[in-house]
Amino acid sequence: MIKTPKLKFYDKGFISIYNNYTQVEVLSAGTTILELKIYKDKVCKDSYNCQSFKSFNKEFLNENYKETFIKELFEKNEKNTIFRDKKNNILIKILRD
Repeated sequence: MIKTPKLKFYDKGFISIYNNYTQVEVLSAGTTILELKIYKDKVCKDSYNCQSFKSFNKEFLNENYKETFIKELFEKNEKNTIFRDKKNNILIKILRD
């Protein structure tokens, strides 16, 4: 689940961690509705629109977040990860099978 003022997804998906990047893919009815490739210095949304972490945070999360926040969140090796920021209306839940 990803719920921010600009991103709203409550579906299943995959998190794949590779040597050079982490791929987050959210699916709905078998169709990819969100794809993020998170590199060490940028985030690419749907493979074409790449931006710095700072720019990504400002547009989709909150500009005051640590630059690598989204990378660290998706790379956590925990069964359940829940991030809640009521002040900025952000909720991210990652439940791994």
